[in-house]
Amino acid sequence: MRAANQWKDYELLDTSRGERLERWGDIYLIRPDPQILWDTPRRHPAWKQAHARYHRSNTGGGQWERLRSLPDSWQIRYGDLHFALKPMGFKHTGLFPEQAVNWDAMAGFIRQANRPIRVLNLFGYTGAATLACVAAGAHVTHVDASKGMVAWGKENAVLSGLADKPMRWLVDDCGKFVQRELRRGNTYDGILMDPPSYGRGPGGEVWKLEEQIYPLVAECVKLLSDNPLFFLINSYTTGLSPSVMQYVLGSLLPAGIDGTLEADEIGLPVTDSGLVLPCGATAMWHR
Repeated sequence: MRAANQWKDYELLDTSRGERLERWGDIYLIRPDPQILWDTPRRHPAWKQAHARYHRSNTGGGQWERLRSLPDSWQIRYGDLHFALKPMGFKHTGLFPEQAVNWDAMAGFIRQANRPIRVLNLFGYTGAATLACVAAGAHVTHVDASKGMVAWGKENAVLSGLADKPMRWLVDDCGKFVQRELRRGNTYDGILMDPPSYGRGPGGEVWKLEEQIYPLVAECVKLLSDNPLFFLINSYTTGLSPSVMQYVLGSLLPAGIDGTLEADEIGLPVTDSGLVLPCGATAMWHR
C-alpha cells in the first residue's frame, strides 16, 4: 500500500466506530467511513474539539452537524498547491488527500520525461491532479460533468498561482468527450481517471462504473500518443480491487508496449495507531 505521508496541512488523527477524526488545516472534522469496523478507544482530545460531524442518513445522503464555529470555506496546501475546501453533501470537502501519492507519481513521470507532455484528466473533480501535472510542466485537459466542480478547479488554479499555465477546463460527459477527441485525431501522453461508482453527465447520461469502465478504457487507450508516458485509473468502488483494474488496463494496452504495469491500494497514515487506513485502489502503467 502507498500511504500519503507527505501532508503538513492534513492529518488523519484517529479512526474508531465507523468514523474518521481529521485535521484539515486548523479545522477538525468527524466523518463516517464504512471500512472502520473497529471499536478502539477514542483517546485523541480532538474527538471533543471537532468543528463539525457528518451524520449519514438511513435513507441516503446525510447532513453536517456544526459543533463549533465553522467557516463556509477555508484553504489548505500541499507543497506549492493550494486548495479551497468546504463542507459538502455526502460528507465531502472537495479534496481526497490520499490521492497525493498519485499526484506525486504523475508529477515525477512528467518531470523525468524532459519533453512536452499532454495529459487528459477525466472525472477531474476540483482539479488537484490537474494542478499537480500542470505544476510539473504538462499541458492538461481537465474534463468533468459538473459545472460547479470545474469552477472550483479553476479557483484552485488561481489560489495555486497556476491560472496562466497551459490547461483546458471542460464541462462535458467524459465518454462523449473521448469519442470526439478520437474523431479529431487528438492524442495524449498521459491519461488519468478517477470515475465515480455512479453518476450522471450534464445531459442526464447515466454512468455505472462496473458496466462502463472497460469500454471507456478501451476507447481511451486509442488516445495514447506514439510515445505515451502513463495511464492511471483510480477507484473507490467497493469490491473493485486494484488487481481487477490492473487486468482491465493490462488487457487493453497495445501489445508490446514498453513500461511497468502495477496496482495497489492507496491510504492515509493514522496518527493515533501508527497504522494505515486503506482509502482507494489504483492501477497504473508508466514508462
